[in-house]
Amino acid sequence: MRKPLTVSEYIAKAPQPAQAMLKKIRATIRAAAPKAKEGISYGMPYYSYKGRLAYFAAFKDHVSYFAMPGHSIKKTLSSQINPYQTGKSTLQFPFGSAVPVALLKKIVKTRIKENLIKAEKK
Repeated sequence: MRKPLTVSEYIAKAPQPAQAMLKKIRATIRAAAPKAKEGISYGMPYYSYKGRLAYFAAFKDHVSYFAMPGHSIKKTLSSQINPYQTGKSTLQFPFGSAVPVALLKKIVKTRIKENLIKAEKK
């Protein structure tokens, strides 16, 4: 089976229980970062704006959101991300759970700020 070439194709090929969650994550990222570039990288949906913003993917029993490592995310949002955090910059949402839209918007906006600061330093 060929790998998906677009985010829409990725979502359509994902397990049924993941599809609504993936659509919600996609819409959240697009709302928080309307100028972000959308694509597929490492076989999963990817968003960038002045640098990497986020990836997300469906797995056997959950959806993962990969926020690119950012020091300010850990500092400012640690109490909010702890219930979902499974790795350095990975949040997991079991199938059927609510996607924390407000939290994801904060993470995306924080990543945009970090990327803009980095871009200014170059």
